[in-house]
Amino acid sequence: MDKAKVKVGIQKYTMIIVLVLVTLFFTWGTQGKILLPQNITNLISQNAYVFVLATGMLLCILTGGNIDLSVGSVVCFVGAVGGIMMETMHLPVALSVVLMLALGALIGAWQAFWIAFLRIPPFITTLSGMLVFRGLSNVVLGGKTLPIKSEAFIRMFGGGANCYVPDFLGGGEGLNRVALAAGAIACILYIVITVRGHMNRVKKGYETGNVAMMYIKMAVICTVVMALSYKLAQHKGIPTSLVWVIIVVLVYGYITSKTTIGRYFYAVGGNEKATKLSGINTNMVYFIAYTNMGFLAALAGMLTIARMTSAQPTYGQNYEMDAIGSCFIGGASAYGGVGTVPGVIIGAVLMGIINQGMSIMGTDQNMQKVVKGLVLLAAVIFDVVSKKKNS
Repeated sequence: MDKAKVKVGIQKYTMIIVLVLVTLFFTWGTQGKILLPQNITNLISQNAYVFVLATGMLLCILTGGNIDLSVGSVVCFVGAVGGIMMETMHLPVALSVVLMLALGALIGAWQAFWIAFLRIPPFITTLSGMLVFRGLSNVVLGGKTLPIKSEAFIRMFGGGANCYVPDFLGGGEGLNRVALAAGAIACILYIVITVRGHMNRVKKGYETGNVAMMYIKMAVICTVVMALSYKLAQHKGIPTSLVWVIIVVLVYGYITSKTTIGRYFYAVGGNEKATKLSGINTNMVYFIAYTNMGFLAALAGMLTIARMTSAQPTYGQNYEMDAIGSCFIGGASAYGGVGTVPGVIIGAVLMGIINQGMSIMGTDQNMQKVVKGLVLLAAVIFDVVSKKKNS
């Protein structure tokens, strides 16, 4: 076998290999507790906000390694305003949801304007936003906790014990049939899309790569999906928060890989001057990236207050670090122009497993931060070293 191909393959799947090794380590360290169905469900529910925020953060990073430090504060502020609308003003849940998403997009557009059109550095703009919206969260809530009592909202966005997709297939011997069916349908769709894509490339005479590897990859992914579905089926089924995560991942995975605007993000990060000379409005690319980040921060805010069944001025602290860490660990380049949504999700899962594994093992909170920091540093070092070797 060609050593060069092996080396490229290892580099391509480095984070997947690391994810498997870390999972095996914590499976051993927790005597298998981390793989219990309830813990897997908790892993999804507790990290739903990370998946959502990291997906939005990827678009910012693609534009040139830029980040948004304000997302944690925006999560808190939107959640606080949403809580006031539902519990104090008694607005309908649907209207409150729309207004929260609009508020998040408006906040994102506010910051995007300064970044895109006046070229104020994203670090400074979003650092300012982090302070502003954290302070406004305290003002809105008066420094107090506001309970969220709306059952419809809580069930819709995944908070509480009954926030799962109903098993309308009737259930079975302790297994949720909807979860199993969803896994099987996902596998079938993935196989059909992959095979059709391969056939289209063959018809057009494009490079198809190793066919055997394609089928091995399909088998591995379908095995993982069905194993996850079975674990979820053993508990209560599919958490509603997972539904929102899947929607975000599918939509933004399509945008970044199949659309013109998606290619613009990579182009700006790769070489902004050349992209601008080719006729692309690079200012608008920045504007879309940061406006979208505010929109997804609003969704993460709803997931957060629904899970906690309350709004607090302290929510969202360090959320930006989790999102940024997931992106870099998942293969996004610190220089911009490189990164994928699936890679970001792998990074977020890895961060979640590390958090949960250390919590189950009783690791001190301070040591958990040390480990997460070292993992992030290692990911960035790997990116930088790889770039230097390639150049």
